[in-house]
Amino acid sequence: MHKENPKDLVPQFFNDTSNSYDKIVNYTTFGKDSFWKHKMLEQLSNEKTVLDLACGTGILTKQIAEKLPHAEIVGVDITKNYLEKAKNKLLSYQNISFIIQDAEKLNLGKKFDCITASYLPKYCTATILIKNCVDHLNSGGKIVLHDFTYPQNKLFQKLWNFYFKLLNLAGFFIPEWKQVFIDLPNLIRNTNWVREYEKAMNDCGLKIHKQDLTCGSSTIIVGTKII
Repeated sequence: MHKENPKDLVPQFFNDTSNSYDKIVNYTTFGKDSFWKHKMLEQLSNEKTVLDLACGTGILTKQIAEKLPHAEIVGVDITKNYLEKAKNKLLSYQNISFIIQDAEKLNLGKKFDCITASYLPKYCTATILIKNCVDHLNSGGKIVLHDFTYPQNKLFQKLWNFYFKLLNLAGFFIPEWKQVFIDLPNLIRNTNWVREYEKAMNDCGLKIHKQDLTCGSSTIIVGTKII
C-alpha cells in the first residue's frame, strides 16, 4: 500500500460502491457483518440519543432504530453518495436524521448517550477520533467501535491471506471493488488500531472493554465515560 494516510483510501474505496455495498459486505464476510453488528447492538439498552459515525448506507443505523424506536438517532458520513443511499433506504424512520461530516472534524453541538462506528477506526487517528467522541458523549455514555483485525493464529492467518487472494481475483468481475480488494488486506495487516484506540480511550479516562470475534478477524472496543 503506497498511501501514507489510511484516510486517503476513503474516496478510492467508497466513491462508486454505494449501490453494491450492502450485498458485497454481506457476501464477502459470509454474513458475519450482521453478526458483528448484532454484537455492537448488545451494548445498547435504553439510550435516548445515538450517534452512528461512518454510517455508510445505514445498515447499522437501521438496526439501532429498530432496537431503540423512541431514540433520536443521527447518522454521520463523509461520503455523499453513501449518505444519500442511507437517506433513501430509511425514509420511513422518523427518528433518524443524517449529516455529512468528517468524523475527525466532528462538530454537532450536542451530546449523545452512545456513539457507534463500524469499520471506521482503521481510517482515523485514534487520539483525534476519541477526543471528538468524548466531547460529544454524555456522562455514563458509551463509545462502541468495531473493525477488522488481522488474526494472530498462524493457521487463521493463512486462511485469511488465501481468502483475500480469492477476493483479489473476484475484483476482475466487480471492477468498482477491485482496488478495495487489493488495498484493504494491506491496510488491515498494517493497522494497530486496537492498541491505539485502547490507549486513546484510557488517556481520556474511559472504562474499556474489548471483545475479539470470529477467530480474531474482527474486534469490538467499548469505552464508557465514567460519571
